[in-house]
Amino acid sequence: MSKTATTPREKSKLVTKTVTPQQANVSLATNASISQDEEADDGLFVDVDSLQSFGVNAADLKKLKAVGICTVKGLKMVTKKKLSKIKGLSDAKVDKIREALLQSCGNGSVFCTALDVAVKRKNCFHIATGSQEVDKLLGGGINSMAITEAFGEFRTGKTQLSHTLAVTTQMPGANNYSGGKVVYIDTENTFRPDRLRPIAQRFNLDEEAVLENVFYARAFTSDEQIGMMDHVAALFYQEPGVFKLLIVDSIMALFRVDYSGRGELADRQQHLAQMMSRLQKISEEYNVAVFITNQMTSDPGATMSFVSDPKKPIGGNIIAHASTTRLSLRKGRGENRVVKIYDSPDMPESEATFAITSGGINDAKD
Repeated sequence: MSKTATTPREKSKLVTKTVTPQQANVSLATNASISQDEEADDGLFVDVDSLQSFGVNAADLKKLKAVGICTVKGLKMVTKKKLSKIKGLSDAKVDKIREALLQSCGNGSVFCTALDVAVKRKNCFHIATGSQEVDKLLGGGINSMAITEAFGEFRTGKTQLSHTLAVTTQMPGANNYSGGKVVYIDTENTFRPDRLRPIAQRFNLDEEAVLENVFYARAFTSDEQIGMMDHVAALFYQEPGVFKLLIVDSIMALFRVDYSGRGELADRQQHLAQMMSRLQKISEEYNVAVFITNQMTSDPGATMSFVSDPKKPIGGNIIAHASTTRLSLRKGRGENRVVKIYDSPDMPESEATFAITSGGINDAKD
C-alpha cells in the first residue's frame, strides 16, 4: 500500500509512480516509501545551504554544489586544497566556509563512543545478490556505506552479478529495507538492458519499471569516469534516500588503457586513489552500497615463489586498501561459479557456490 506524502521531504521521495509487479503482490520500493531507518538518515542529508545562517554567501554555496559538494557531511570530506581549486573561491572565501562548517558542527568532541557508531550503523542495509548461499556468505548481501569489489577472470560472473544486483536492489528486503534506484557506470560496454528483463521476470517484477529505475552512464576515459562522481553525488542529493546502489563495471579497465608503462604508474595510482576515495565518501555520505568489478593479471614473480595461482587483481594496494570487502570469483563446473571472501573487516574467509542462469545469479544445483 503506497504512502501519501505529507511533507516536502516525503514528496521528494515519492517523485515516481508506484510500480506493481505482474504476478506477485510485491511492490517495487523504487520510489522509496518512507521507512524508520530513512527517518534516522536525516543527519546524512544536511544541505550546504544551511551554512548561509553562518555567513556564507549563497553564490559560493552554489559553486560547491556545481562540483558535487551538496551536503555538510560531503563538505567535511573535502580538503582545503581542493576547495581552493574551485573556480571563484578565493583563499579568504575557503577559510570563511571552513569556519562556518566548524560553527555548524558545534563545539562537541570529534570522538564518539563505539555504542554511538553501532547505533548509526543500524541505518546500513544489505542488498540481496539473487543467491541465498552468496547472501549468507556476505552476512545478508552487499552492504551499504561500503565498497564491495568482485574480481576474477573473464566468464566468472562479474557482469552477471552486476546485472542481477541492478534488479534485486529495487526489491524490498530484510530489516525494513525499502529498495531503491540504481546508478550503473559502464566502462567496458558490457551493460545490456535486455539482460535485466529475464531477471525481472524471475522475481515477478514489471520489466519496464525495472529498466526505468536504472540510471546508466557510459565512460570512455578514466578522466570522464572520475568526473562522473560529481554527477552521481548531485543525483543522490536531488533524491535523498531513493538511490541505493552504485555499480562501476569495471573500475580499472580505463585506467589500464589510459596509463601505460612504469613511467605512468605513479600518476595512474594517484588518480585511482582519488577515484576510490570519492566512491567511499559517496557511500558514507548518502548511505548507498558501492559495487565494483575488477580485472585480473598474471604475476610473473609468482612462479618463482611456487604460488599455486599466479593471477592477481590489478590496481595494487590502492584498490586493496580502499575496498571494504573483496570477493574472488572463479569458474566452477558448467555454469557454476565459486565466490570467496578474499578480504573483509567483519566476515570470515569462506566460499560459496552459485550458478549463472537466465534469471541472473542463483543458487547452484547439486
